[in-house]
Amino acid sequence: MSEQSQAPSQPSFFNLHVEGVGYLNRVRTVKPKKGQEFLACTVSAMRGSTDDIAYTRFDCRVSGTEAQKIVRRLEPDVAAERTVIIGFRIADIYPELFTFEKGEKKGQPGVSIKGRLLRIKFARVNGEPLDLPQPAPSSEPERAAA
Repeated sequence: MSEQSQAPSQPSFFNLHVEGVGYLNRVRTVKPKKGQEFLACTVSAMRGSTDDIAYTRFDCRVSGTEAQKIVRRLEPDVAAERTVIIGFRIADIYPELFTFEKGEKKGQPGVSIKGRLLRIKFARVNGEPLDLPQPAPSSEPERAAA
């Protein structure tokens, strides 16, 4: 079959998703100098043995529509320093280099893992489960405006 006879196709994407369980922290609205403001948070993902948990921190832009609603709902709990644990899906992770501006690491390089929080599968506040809306099943892949 020649390329000329093929119908135009939809753009293709390479999806990189991270799924796990972690602590929700630093919920905030980011107001850049240029562009629209957006909701952001930090997820400290748990990994390894339950006897010796290690953490990987993700600095996320909250992109999924339902995820935005849930993070807004959990924002007061995070601000009140309650323990908020979520099941999550983060997409499009990438490292970003920065220089510490204060503290004992001032002037030293650091790395932040950025990503887009697409979905929150469950949430617990101080060990109590929250009743969250479940997304409708869809044949379309999850995509959200960045």
